[in-house]
This record gives sequence, C-alpha cells and structure tokens, in this order.
Amino acid sequence: MKENMLVDREASTNQVRSEDSGQADSFVPMRMIEIELGQPLPTITALDAKKGSYYRRARCLVRLHTQPLGLVELIIDTDELSPGEYAPHVWQALSEQINEHLRQDGLSPVTALTAAGLPNLLTPQCIEERESFLQTAPFVSIIVSTRDRPEDLARCLQALMALHYPRYEVIVVDNAPTTTATADFIQQAYSDEPRIQYMRENHPGSSLARNCGIMAARGEIFAFTDDDTVVDAYWLAELVKAFSSRDKVACVTSLVSPLELETQAQAWFEEYGGFDKGFTRRIFDRSGSADIPLYPFAAGRFGTGAGMAFTAAFLRSEGGFDPALGPGTRAGGGEDLAAFFRVIIGGYQLVYEPASLLYHLHRRGYAHLQKQIYHYGSGLTAYLTKIILENPLLLFNIIAKAPYGLFFILSSRSPKNRKKSKNYPQELSALERKGMLYGPLAYVLSRWALGRTHKRPVVVEENTHPSATRDGLASPS
Repeated sequence: MKENMLVDREASTNQVRSEDSGQADSFVPMRMIEIELGQPLPTITALDAKKGSYYRRARCLVRLHTQPLGLVELIIDTDELSPGEYAPHVWQALSEQINEHLRQDGLSPVTALTAAGLPNLLTPQCIEERESFLQTAPFVSIIVSTRDRPEDLARCLQALMALHYPRYEVIVVDNAPTTTATADFIQQAYSDEPRIQYMRENHPGSSLARNCGIMAARGEIFAFTDDDTVVDAYWLAELVKAFSSRDKVACVTSLVSPLELETQAQAWFEEYGGFDKGFTRRIFDRSGSADIPLYPFAAGRFGTGAGMAFTAAFLRSEGGFDPALGPGTRAGGGEDLAAFFRVIIGGYQLVYEPASLLYHLHRRGYAHLQKQIYHYGSGLTAYLTKIILENPLLLFNIIAKAPYGLFFILSSRSPKNRKKSKNYPQELSALERKGMLYGPLAYVLSRWALGRTHKRPVVVEENTHPSATRDGLASPS
C-alpha cells in the first residue's frame, strides 16, 4: 500500500505565480476523474489519453448509483493506481457518506470498500425514483446565454443534447455578438435539431439575454446554464425532480465542479470559493439557517447562476432577471443573487440539489481571474443596493449584520477566507474589496444607462435558426 496517497492540500499548493498566466513554478495540475462505486473500480492512470498529458495528482469525484458523494484527492506516484491501492483511501474519506446513501436506498451498510466496488443486483431505490419521475416529467426550457465563444458553446450543447430527460428545449441566446460565428455554428451543426432554438439579443448583459430566452420559452420550468459548462447526463432530471421535494419550491440550484484544474489561476478560484456548495441537499426559506449568520443576504450560499432553475410562474411574476445586474453590465454580476433572494423573501423555498451535477471551465489565466474576482465583489454590493432601493427597511437588517459581515470579508479565520493557502494573492482579495466599494455606484449607473438606451426590458432582435421561428415551434410532447 502506498503511503501518503491522500493529498495534503496546503502542502501541494504552489509558491510562485507567473505574472501573465497565473501559473506557479511548483503548481501541480490535477487529473479530473469520476469514480462510480456501484461497479468495479477503475484503474487510475497518470496518462490522460484524451489530453495527452501526465498527472501526479487526481481529483476524484466519487459517486454511488450516479449520486455524487464527495471528493478524494490522490497522489499518482507511478504510472497507475490500482483499485486495491486507492479503495481504502476512498473509504477512509467517505465511509459515512457511502453508508448514509445505502441507508437511504434501503440497503445494508458495509464495513469496507474493495476493488469490486459496491454492486447491487437490484435497481437502487434512488434510480427507481428518478426513472419513475421521468415518466411524467414536465417540459423544460434550458436557456444558455453566450457571446463570441462558439467552441465553448459546442462542448456545452453536446452535453445538453445527451441529457437523460424526455422533454426539453434549448434556447441559445447570442448576446451582443461581434461576429456571426455563433449563428453560423448553430446553423451548420444543429439546423436539423428541433430542440435547439437560436435567438439574438443585441444589447449586452446576461440578464437581458436570459430575459430574451424567457420570452420564447415554453416550459413549466426554466433551467439556466452557461456556455462554459458541461452538464452531467442526469443534471436536468435531478434539478427538476427537486422541485417536488417540498410544496413551495420556486428555485433549485446545482452542484458545480471544475471541469479542469490545469493552472494556478483555476486552483486559486477554487480557494476563493469556487461554485461548489457541498454534497448535502439543503432547503432554504424564510425560517433562516443557523449556520449562515448573514442569512438571507449571503445569497451566494444558495447556489450559482451556472446551474439553476426556476418555475416559469415565479420568474414571469418577477419580470425575469434585473437587466441592471450581471455580466455585461457595470455591476458585473449579482443577477443570480438577486433572484435567489427574491425566492426567499417572497416566501418560497430554494433547494440546493448536489445530485444535479455540472462542470464549469474556470478561466485559465490570471488576468481573467482578476477581472472575475473584482466583478464578484461589485456584483455582491450591487445586488445589495438593489434590494435596499426596493425595500429601504432592509437596510436596518443589513446594518445589524455588518459587524459579522466585516469579519467574514476581512478575517483570515472566517469561513470565506480560511481555506485560502498562504500564497493566495493578496491582490485578489484587494480587488474583490475594491469591487465591493464600486458596486453600489455601479448599480445606480447601470440602471441609469439602461433607462437611457433600453426602454424595453427585453428585445428579441433576430432568430436565424429555421426550426426556431415563433410560428413554427412544435408543441411540447
């Protein structure tokens, strides 16, 4: 048995950053692997044949009966790790989660994990429930906003077309494109695919693009993802199924894991917080949450816009997303936070569902990470400005929580900062705080600019896809 196979995260972080790429001289990229425990365990090789790259570390997403259970990081110090070598380490890290899932499926607990995995002759209960739900699953509209990234969009759509879900449409909204590359790609690759509809919103802003998609959407549920994601085959099934978990669910969010960890910038984004909200389903409502002192204003704890869904009735009652928030506006973000907050404050329930899984391609370069972190800061305070302007009495609640808020942002011991490594750039923290200072002004300027140039909240500028004309849409079936 190899010793020290489990990675010490802090010891494995890098020490020096390249100014241009965010790469560090001692940074070690990680191979991204999924391990399904319900079948014989695979051999983990150092070589990723698809990428033609060798790895010394592996980040393993462990699943049982397709359900994500947790992460295990392994060192690959030879050409390969046999199942017998790493199975005890998976068991050490996730034995409680494994037996809890077996219990929920009505199966007997186990005392160890071997190379044979945990096969079951009968269909597990969780899979039976999902397949039963899919027999009567509602028609869903998936809305994908994109801008000048046809290569990313191609990867995204390939995964969306392979979803294990019976009835859905995909609305691609081309947001203020500078070329016809995206429209040309859709026409060439999907002209005979009736599930895909192409639209164009000429005014920049992810909220405007999503609202454009909402206008054309026909589903009972509106699901949203981004062009830089790859959804799991069961992403939509688990996302929509979670709406039936309670009586007043208006929103469900997904587990979002990194598609790759090839650069230091991507690793630092994970240290910043990433998109991962954990592997336990959570339900949020007006009753609060004891472990979130900034509840419900810390809406980032509820999920992320890269993987979220709302009932059509809720989003339409809210008028869609605030076009003064989000990427492409002065605010730079916050549109998903504002929507999550409206769910809670409106007396509805929001479910974080980790069984609904997708992967996000983090930006590889340090310059992109700088911009991203700054916009997360400005988007946060822009969203808070929005809700205060809409309900000034909320200001008193926010002021009451301000001391903890300052601790949360500034202290190295806070839940936000304590998982950052010693070499996490202070510059990134400073940029986030600079963005926070700008956020309130950014929101006001964004609303002012929107009022001057875009009186209508949503404009459908063009629909070039032959299968997507308003009059010729096939009915959901």
